[in-house]
Amino acid sequence: MRVFVTGATGFIGSAIVRELVANGHEVLGLARSDEGAAKLEKAGVAVHRGSLEDVETLKNAAAKADGVIHTAFIHDFSNMPASAKTDTIAIQAMGSVLAGSGRPLVIASGTALLAQGKLGTENDEASGTVNTLRAPSEQAITELAAQGVRSSVVRLPPSVHGEGDHGFMHVLIGIARQTGVSAYVADGLNRWPAVHRLDAARVFRLALEKGTPGARYHAVGDEGVPTRVIATAIGRGTNLPVQGGATAEHFGWMGHFFSLDVPASSMLTRERLGWEPTGLGLIADLEQGHYFHGG
Repeated sequence: MRVFVTGATGFIGSAIVRELVANGHEVLGLARSDEGAAKLEKAGVAVHRGSLEDVETLKNAAAKADGVIHTAFIHDFSNMPASAKTDTIAIQAMGSVLAGSGRPLVIASGTALLAQGKLGTENDEASGTVNTLRAPSEQAITELAAQGVRSSVVRLPPSVHGEGDHGFMHVLIGIARQTGVSAYVADGLNRWPAVHRLDAARVFRLALEKGTPGARYHAVGDEGVPTRVIATAIGRGTNLPVQGGATAEHFGWMGHFFSLDVPASSMLTRERLGWEPTGLGLIADLEQGHYFHGG
């Protein structure tokens, strides 16, 4: 299958590219810069120059592909409404050229969109208070399924971890080093799901190959790690004291995310796609040391 991948040079996207190639697929990767194009060429991947804002470029690439995996997102936390709108428009544009074909379109979303305080499942609608601006992207997938696109959603947990991660774990470690303490909010019993990036990549590949129209899948290994357990592991890795009772403000923009209680299940994904995570769990991965030594 010839697969057009957006976000192909990113932490998750690059793992998806390798997963696809290893399983016999041909990849066309979106690159918005010379640097990105060079990375794709080095990986032996065909390059399609463009950006998420250039919908005609996206449509052209999707039209030439047997399927699309969309993981790119403009992570501008100062203007998330604009980023979310761009995401939805990009999905609709690519989906429009796949309409009636039965070809797959798999997008990335987040388990943090689900309601807090209970175990989220694949059957749950996006309804959480965090980043609900991205809910229209999931709705677009539902609408495209009714238009003859084998469209599906892969929800990712707050922590997609592994070597080279510069996401939330990297940010939390930086805050701990800056403040001199590895803290958690209140009693730290709020839970974060997590997954190793290589396990997440397999979910995307399986959804591409055999996902059903309109389906939602959860790339979740750890259902819910208490944030105080995360903070304790960071404290060990940085040799800093661990401190509870912090306010969200202690973490700056990250505080809202680290206060979430959003455990999530992947039971239905495992049943429907035959997927089982095999990578390290979040705490075991933190204990490998690469997060703390520039790895």
